Amino acid sequence: MMRALLIRGMLVGVLAGLLSFGVARVLGEPQLDRAIAYEDQTDAAAGARDVGHQHGTTAATERDHGAAEESVSRDTQRGIGLLTATMVYGAALGGLFAITFGFVYGRVGPWDARTTALLLAVAAFLTVYFVPTLKYPANPPAIGSDDTIMWRTQLFFAMVALAIAAMIIAVMVARALAGPRGAWDATLIGGAVFIGLVVLAAMLMPALDEIPANFPADVLAKFRMASLAIQATLWATLGLVFGRVAEAALREPPQRTLPSARASP
Repeated sequence: MMRALLIRGMLVGVLAGLLSFGVARVLGEPQLDRAIAYEDQTDAAAGARDVGHQHGTTAATERDHGAAEESVSRDTQRGIGLLTATMVYGAALGGLFAITFGFVYGRVGPWDARTTALLLAVAAFLTVYFVPTLKYPANPPAIGSDDTIMWRTQLFFAMVALAIAAMIIAVMVARALAGPRGAWDATLIGGAVFIGLVVLAAMLMPALDEIPANFPADVLAKFRMASLAIQATLWATLGLVFGRVAEAALREPPQRTLPSARASP
């Protein structure tokens, strides 16, 4: 059964990646182009002002950027490159989603396959994307130093881990209180525990503020909205479509091995 769920999860993930590609192509790429144009203008202005070592560093950066553009053009990046990335990412995420579904189905609550998949997708969207981006929102090119990219990545994934831990604790609290307090009160208390834990984690995690003062505010806002739309499309597809195919898979009777015919005397 787990193998059947895994295959269906990866196929649904491919579909989710394809839909996410469409959203990214329509909403995200125009803002990315504007951010790259801003970065090029900033580099050109800096190259015109800087002298000596700073000028040489900028020129080397521009040469590397030009070499990268020659090897992988923007048309390739926004086309086949983006499509491949979203579909591979969607397939991998769909497989992980299916495995997690197989683990929690029937163990967390008395929900059917569709409800379980939808609730799992909502929980994953909150913990893997929404809560971490409240602390460390998505930024386009030209924001953030190359020297701090590893540090920023580590902080983001640390926030993801903290959000997942907070969700697990909240679910455990809600399950423990479901009997004495009832399902409704237990859910509210679990939600309050989750919010309290992630707020505390966000307050304790280091802050990042590398946005240039003259970066276009509308580009930044639209880029972040596009990022939100892409992730919402991805997780909504997994939650809704996988719940449907998982329900069908769970209804299929298990395959039985036919006994071998006895040899005639």
